[in-house]
Amino acid sequence: MKAHHPHRRRGRAKFATGIIGLVIGAIALQFFRVQVLQSSDYKLQAESNRLRLLPIPAPRGTIYDRNGLIIADNIPGYAVYVLAAPRDSMNVSLRRLQPILDLSDPRIEVLEGRIRRNLPLLVDVDADLDAVAALKERSNEFPGIYIEMRPKRRYRSGAAIGHALGFVSEIAADELATPRFTEYEQGMLIGKAGIERQYEELLQGTRGVRILEVDATGRLVGSFAGREENPSLPGEDVHLNLDLPLMEWIHSIFPDSMRGAVVALDPADGAVLALYSAPTMNPNDFVGGIETDLWNELSSDHRQPLFNRAVLGRYAPASIWKLATAGIALDAGVVGPTEVMPVPCTGGITILGQYKRCWNPDGHGFLDLAGAIANSCNVYFYQLGVRIGLDRMLDAGTRLGFSRRCGIDLPEENPGVFPQDRNFWVDVFGYRPLEGEVLSLAIGQGPNDQTPLKMAQFYTALARDGSAPAPRLLKGTDPTDSWRLELSRLAIEELRKGMRGVTSPGGTAYFGTALEHWEVIGKTGSGQNPQDPERPHAWFAGMAGPWGGEPEIVVVVLVEFGESGSRMAAPIAAKTVDFYLRRKYGIPIDTIQTLAEHYAAGVLAPWARQ
Repeated sequence: MKAHHPHRRRGRAKFATGIIGLVIGAIALQFFRVQVLQSSDYKLQAESNRLRLLPIPAPRGTIYDRNGLIIADNIPGYAVYVLAAPRDSMNVSLRRLQPILDLSDPRIEVLEGRIRRNLPLLVDVDADLDAVAALKERSNEFPGIYIEMRPKRRYRSGAAIGHALGFVSEIAADELATPRFTEYEQGMLIGKAGIERQYEELLQGTRGVRILEVDATGRLVGSFAGREENPSLPGEDVHLNLDLPLMEWIHSIFPDSMRGAVVALDPADGAVLALYSAPTMNPNDFVGGIETDLWNELSSDHRQPLFNRAVLGRYAPASIWKLATAGIALDAGVVGPTEVMPVPCTGGITILGQYKRCWNPDGHGFLDLAGAIANSCNVYFYQLGVRIGLDRMLDAGTRLGFSRRCGIDLPEENPGVFPQDRNFWVDVFGYRPLEGEVLSLAIGQGPNDQTPLKMAQFYTALARDGSAPAPRLLKGTDPTDSWRLELSRLAIEELRKGMRGVTSPGGTAYFGTALEHWEVIGKTGSGQNPQDPERPHAWFAGMAGPWGGEPEIVVVVLVEFGESGSRMAAPIAAKTVDFYLRRKYGIPIDTIQTLAEHYAAGVLAPWARQ
């Protein structure tokens, strides 16, 4: 008997054939799915294993001064990337790069935290040339490392324009989380302060993309530079009102050991000609990331070189505020330009139940408004303050913006400190003010602290018709008046007459401000200094132009611990306006400028008025 019937064998064969057919069909179906339906997916995966996308940073826009001189531009720099790979491989690459790029352990930890799948890692945005050369020479030892030449920010005048221009550095994680930077990515360089920050979106440009090809070990193949799929688009150029040579000049004449600020405005439209703060910092030090030791030195320096005193520093305005008191009084009609106060200055006065001294114990006698400004007579201004009254002084000072920002186009500006109403004393000091508070306010003391920029804006109004535009750094913007004093031409001339007395023969600031070609008028001041009452801050606020003409530049100088406005601040202002106006009118620059400098150098000054 046969073990297997032929019919049963045929049945099993058919069954096996069916199974094989099903298997072959399944394989064919899978081939169809892979080769046809999902071919693009697998092709993309293969391409992603072979190709690497690298962002191409755009050159930042060039920044020019008012005369077309370059303030900030770009030069070639080198960035080092670790191309996308498994995390372990990228970690190994970072550790191998550490000694060559001089990366600290904390920096390595930060970079390891930034590793993202399928994304290149920017390790150094500004690698040293020696490190770049070492990596290129040993390229076979560093697979997956890519060096790209990219634009590097350069500031032509360094520290002279540090606070006004600001600087660029790598975007921080908290900045990426803000609405302003939703389209930015880690590793991008952005403006961190000053003009660079204010006009970041204009200056940034649009990044491009470069495609690199690598082999199975991660080494680059084909063209070393890869190919640009989308070229980058440079940022827009920015033209400023700043005068670069003037900024450099101020930086050269400001005393090295002193702290303070210089602000220069064009009274025609409020254009900012100079915005200087001392001590300053060099924005080139921040490009590509500042060295840790240098950052610690800057941030711990008691002189605060990172602090922009021109727009953030607030100081008691002292006697340069007396022009504000005079302007408010004239605007309110409580005094006439040539009116003499009823009580003469004998070195002091009893007023509102208080005895108040003048700075001059011998007194000034009877004075009109111009004489009181020229002599900086406290007794006159105490009486003038009483005529104005506390409430009217607070209302006028608030209307003139002494408790608000000027509106300059910078990311940071401090408002002044000035009481808007009597509740200020209640909120800050816990008591209701009496009328006598107006006495301190009238001479620029008490709860009254202003920035050098705010005082420059006010003196710009005195150099014009009583109106003051918002100070502007960007060139080409239309000036808009922030406020105005309703002063007649006669009233403005009386105020200028008082300032002229300060800088004329016999005036306290004559020797430090007398110049050959230009008339300088202004007011000195010595402001309360809570840190050292024996060393007040020195002020000078004024304007200058050709003899017999209208003012063409307004300058305010503040020197911390300078003690004397006439000896310390006024000469800096005079040398500033002399440099600016000489260049404007094509007159050669002279290093011996003021009358005091002529006397000190033993050089005759036949032009000096006696």
